[in-house]
Amino acid sequence: MEIPHARLGLDRPDSVLVRVRAQLPEFTGALQRVAEQVLTDPAGAARATIVELAERSGTSPASITRFCRALGFEGYADLRLAIAGETGRAARSAGWAEDIGRAIEPGDPLERVLAQIMAADTQAMRDTAAMLDLAEVERAAAAISSANRVDIYGASGSALVGAEMQFSLHRIGIAAWTWPDVHNGLASAALLREGDVALGISHTGQTRETVEMLAEAGSHGAVTIALTGFPRSPLAELADIVLLTASQATSFRPDALSARHPQLVVLDLLYIAVAQRTHDRSHAAFQRTARAVDAHRFSNGQSKEGEL
Repeated sequence: MEIPHARLGLDRPDSVLVRVRAQLPEFTGALQRVAEQVLTDPAGAARATIVELAERSGTSPASITRFCRALGFEGYADLRLAIAGETGRAARSAGWAEDIGRAIEPGDPLERVLAQIMAADTQAMRDTAAMLDLAEVERAAAAISSANRVDIYGASGSALVGAEMQFSLHRIGIAAWTWPDVHNGLASAALLREGDVALGISHTGQTRETVEMLAEAGSHGAVTIALTGFPRSPLAELADIVLLTASQATSFRPDALSARHPQLVVLDLLYIAVAQRTHDRSHAAFQRTARAVDAHRFSNGQSKEGEL
């Protein structure tokens, strides 16, 4: 699937560092070491000669050249220019961005930890917006808007993200269920048919249970959607629609955890796109659900029946 250029007013080309992260699981040996060196110190890579980068990554100039071609560049000069442009933009943006990539140490004050988290999450969401294919979001929203039912599959942290989406869809009258358990999920997927939608969430796209549930749903005619960080992952390969997210890992928050906020942003966008298409129904559903729970809200800051 082609990864589009910048959108949502970011006005920047497809991030080379996002591409490196996305392809990292596919690299082995020397190419993997080059990729890790570039991600660890992109500014240094932009300044280094091909020989210097080869020495820092423990590889050879020939490996650097192969790495460039794997990313779609004709040579090392083009790669350096792309990285330099990207790191230059980051340096000119919010001051938070300057600390991206620095490890969070056990003794760091919370002020610095907060800055690190904000920097990583802000960059991850910018990268996600830049690489997200809005045409795919439109397709997904159209499918969900007209679906008889929606199944959402995910394990561990992805299950929590899926539960948020299920809650949002349910509030606007979309019949949606989330299945973190593979047995229950497979049973539900087996009952789907044409006109239904199945959404699988996995940052790596390699969670076996999620792949199995989405595959089962697709085999019965449901439209399948994958939310993942890797366009060539097993989950992405079997899905009809692929929504891509980026992440910025930090100490104590590996990729799978740092991907949560970008995932939620994409799903929030998808949810709003669905609500736009079902405006009258969604508005009526909001009114009814608000009235249903209104009696359980305190007024004027006072608790009912003496409870705190």
